[in-house]
Amino acid sequence: MTHHSDPVGAGLARDSFVATCTLIAGKARPHRGRVLGMVFSACLLNACVSHEPRQLVPSITLSPEIVSLSEGEAVGTGLSFGITAAVNESDSLSNITVLPGIRVRAVTANGAADTAGIRAGDVILSIDGREINHPDLLDALAQQTGSAGAFVFQVRRNTTVFETTVNASANSDRRSLPTELYRADPILIRAGFTTEVFEDAGAAPVSGARIVEIFPESPLPEVDLRDGDTILALNGVGVQSAQDLITRLHSEYQPGDRVTLSVLRSAAGENQLLEKNVRLWDPGQRVSRVALGPLLQYESSLAPQQTRLSIGDLWLFSLFDYQLSEGEREVRLLSIFRFATGYGELVEETAP
Repeated sequence: MTHHSDPVGAGLARDSFVATCTLIAGKARPHRGRVLGMVFSACLLNACVSHEPRQLVPSITLSPEIVSLSEGEAVGTGLSFGITAAVNESDSLSNITVLPGIRVRAVTANGAADTAGIRAGDVILSIDGREINHPDLLDALAQQTGSAGAFVFQVRRNTTVFETTVNASANSDRRSLPTELYRADPILIRAGFTTEVFEDAGAAPVSGARIVEIFPESPLPEVDLRDGDTILALNGVGVQSAQDLITRLHSEYQPGDRVTLSVLRSAAGENQLLEKNVRLWDPGQRVSRVALGPLLQYESSLAPQQTRLSIGDLWLFSLFDYQLSEGEREVRLLSIFRFATGYGELVEETAP
């Protein structure tokens, strides 16, 4: 919330108030309408008016210059049964004991165990006739087996023991590596950029941020900036990379600020250097507070969503008071009559 102070206006209000008092005292006798007008002007000048953004400004976490998109470890060789198992503890909380077998904690959807009908909570008693009483034995079997194959599991579900065949598949170390497309600023300039490096007539390499994607409500089309244009400088300071442009925008400027972009455009085989004055995305302004002494008090906020209007607020008594808080409305007249809507009601339900 931004508060605007006006020392000059305060001085004028004070002078107007003194002049008004002088006129009323009889030192001057102007028309009564002029006196009322000066009193009203003094009230307005003494009013406190505050503003805030019309809509909440989103926040964003900035990426570093160098980003690692694949941080996971390589998948090991061996087999995948598609289950996660643990020691088979009894179901009783008062007498916890370890029972034969291993308990299935999770089953991979459409995995080998899922296809074989094994469910979470089942207890695996043996695999191919070999008793399994610790989950490490299952992991060792998966790692030591070289190729895919079928395994006969003996499983207990509650008090029912059944047998099923699990067709385990071999793990693969091959993985699809993520590929970076561009760096995006979805708030201030609302566009995507890639880093471009090229040489300028044999001089040192020049870098910039090339526009590759323009999002809705972007300010770029308003100044005739388009896909393929390369931003070389921001307010006269060279742009080192796409991330450098986005980081500087969010660390040095606010929504609604104006910036000058030096842009390189290639058209018809020729390069053009353009200067564009761009106003960053602006959420707009709204009046969030108006104070006219005891005559009128108005306050409004977006987070939390609240509105309050009071007329004739005399501390312990007010002529009219209106409050809106997250859909709950309340109106008071003369601090006596109260009307409310939108209030939730707590009801205690009894079991049938």
